[in-house]
Amino acid sequence: QVQLVESGGGLVQAGGSLRLSCAASGRTFSNYGMGWFRQAPGKEREFVAAISWSGTSTYYADSVQGRFTISRDNAKNTVYLQMNSLKPEDTAVYYCAVARSLLSYRIDEYVNWGQGTQVTVSS
Repeated sequence: QVQLVESGGGLVQAGGSLRLSCAASGRTFSNYGMGWFRQAPGKEREFVAAISWSGTSTYYADSVQGRFTISRDNAKNTVYLQMNSLKPEDTAVYYCAVARSLLSYRIDEYVNWGQGTQVTVSS
């Protein structure tokens, strides 16, 4: 059973940066995509970024393009989300997840989820 643990969330002022980490254990993900999603209060969970674990392909939601960067360290079985130029609308619980495909933005393609980490951006 794969386990995902997010960390790195916190409170930051608008324009600041945070780096989220997602540590995976139980198995490796060399053949699976990884993604970050977020859920703000009163809203549905939405796609943020995705990466092919063993490759170099990435994909971002328009709302974070140019500000967020997804990356991975396969030796540590860890995926990161570098969040720069944060905005109050980025406030949400951020979740990492494992996809059953190589790269996907579809929430229904993700089958394993972490518990989330809170990101709060103040103005």
